[in-house]
Amino acid sequence: MEANRMTRPHLFSFGHGYSAQALARHLLPRGWTITGTTRTPAKAQEFEAAGVRPLLLGQDAVPADLCGATHLLVSAAPDAEGDPMLRDWHSALRAAAPQLQWVGYLSTTGVYGDHHGGWVDEDTPLTPATRRGIARVQAEADWQEAARTLGFPLAIFRLAGIYGPGRGPFAKLRAGTARRIVKPGQVFSRIHVEDIAQVLEAGIDRRSQGIFNVCDDLPVPPEEVIGYAAELLGLPLPPAEDFAPAEMTPMARSFYAESKRVRNDRMKRELGITLLYPDYRSGLRALRAGMRR
Repeated sequence: MEANRMTRPHLFSFGHGYSAQALARHLLPRGWTITGTTRTPAKAQEFEAAGVRPLLLGQDAVPADLCGATHLLVSAAPDAEGDPMLRDWHSALRAAAPQLQWVGYLSTTGVYGDHHGGWVDEDTPLTPATRRGIARVQAEADWQEAARTLGFPLAIFRLAGIYGPGRGPFAKLRAGTARRIVKPGQVFSRIHVEDIAQVLEAGIDRRSQGIFNVCDDLPVPPEEVIGYAAELLGLPLPPAEDFAPAEMTPMARSFYAESKRVRNDRMKRELGITLLYPDYRSGLRALRAGMRR
């Protein structure tokens, strides 16, 4: 980004997880300072080894670090009491707001709810079908209100199902635990973590505001992804299981409560994005190639 020439750009990453870490790998070579929060000392050590300044929540002073930031990325999910940053660090956010050049909030396409396999875009009314989706809708509204009252630019990124190195179907297939659950009409949208990173980087560079769906071009049934991953590994196709009687955890079953196809036109048009992995096949092939190195 064309940051203030007198100030080294500094990203404060609240909830420095999988997607935020991918973004950090793009920004650190550009000379950025990145502070990432965590609740575990082991993660703090990992951050430090990667060049990210760790901030251990509950021990370190968030306000001082946040007030030195030029950019803020919020990845932490809301809990039963709402968004943790707005709840616990609102006064620090108010103090930091005048110097924040950009704020990004990572939400989920779960805010749209169930559309029986139909298409949704950023203007589709929000009708979440799960408690997680309902909490995300409220968190989005709370961040939009904070942006209005505190005067910082805000971009909300609604992420589809995330996969990438270390997060995908290959490990389960090799362990023999992958399941091919079939629910007629069920489709999901997905996104490779490296495409999330390039979207966030473009949002920062353009100081983009508004709401963006972040997904690839090809929503498909989940069993299709498992089948292709098995083919790439040369492993037997897991047997098909009917969704209705299948034994699943409540969390796993909740992912099948919604079926929709998510449009990404605004992401491409306004952020200038050309997807690295426009469909799950190209993404899985790249992951498979990386495993061979």
